[in-house]
Amino acid sequence: MSDRARGERIGDGWTPDVLGEGFFARALPVPDDSLGKAEATLVAYSPGGPPGPDGPPDSSSAVDAGPGRDGFDVLYVHGWSDYFFQRHVAEYWHRLGGRFFAVDLRRYGRSLRPGDIPGYVTDLTLYDAEFDAALEVIGRRRGRRLIVMGHSTGGLTAALWAHRHPGVASALVLNSPWLEFQASAAVRKAITPLVTLGARRRTPRPIPQIDFGFYSRSTSAEFDGEWTYDPHWRPERAFPIQPAWLGAIFAGHRRVSEGLGVTVPVLVLLSARSALGARWSDDMMHADSVLNVDLVARRSMSIGPVVTVVRLPGALHDVFLSERTVRDRAAAEITRWLRAYVPDD
Repeated sequence: MSDRARGERIGDGWTPDVLGEGFFARALPVPDDSLGKAEATLVAYSPGGPPGPDGPPDSSSAVDAGPGRDGFDVLYVHGWSDYFFQRHVAEYWHRLGGRFFAVDLRRYGRSLRPGDIPGYVTDLTLYDAEFDAALEVIGRRRGRRLIVMGHSTGGLTAALWAHRHPGVASALVLNSPWLEFQASAAVRKAITPLVTLGARRRTPRPIPQIDFGFYSRSTSAEFDGEWTYDPHWRPERAFPIQPAWLGAIFAGHRRVSEGLGVTVPVLVLLSARSALGARWSDDMMHADSVLNVDLVARRSMSIGPVVTVVRLPGALHDVFLSERTVRDRAAAEITRWLRAYVPDD
């Protein structure tokens, strides 16, 4: 973990996390890649105390029944230029009776090391190492269900991982997954050769990007939003975009467009509308200012045969950073969906 995230070790590799009471973190080893050494970080919500050798205990105060008689685990995967800081998401899953974990992928958040190119990866399949390492710590007890929750790029990563690893997860919950390029598939195909050419440079050089900081304005308490987070790990304007990284994203988009055939139930949560543009609008406080949600809704049908899409009026790009009434409805929709599609066996 980065020095900013590292605390005093308290056993089994866990240290107190930057989120404070009830949260703990530990480093996850991942193989070296084209940029050299890297590591990831696993965060656990364990309000009863530090996780033991088998991780945190199940919630003994569940107020609503979650899936599986033998319990369930949730693994959360964050998005681009982001990290896990949404305490209330962990608390929601804990109330359902599950064990909650989140991974900060290599070169993001808690996993950023000095000299890293933030978020850099050349192939999304490299993240299999993060999943493998996280699941090794979480453990796979017989009969226990695994729910993978991914936001934005993390939703794309989770869907592709589930496609490559059938039978591991019991369900996917995708929060505004970045399943297709905002402009269109046609534009993605047209600019892919240019992205590929840029990715061949020996020294990574970022692409000029267009990020006006509107999404940060709608989420950060420093501006018009509600949330406080580390600006080094989630900057006002997104990390510089490297051609090789964008090429990896486009390859993922192409694979989704071909159909993933994920057989487990999938829930996709999206805002009811987008508010995209080069000038600030108050609409951006109540809409997705990052993705074309109509395009994502259509592309969601390519994930698998059992996909539920829920459109949430007033939702931001991360629906769980929306105003209270919206995120409460999002949680209620997950609970209702779990009862229908991920019942006890």
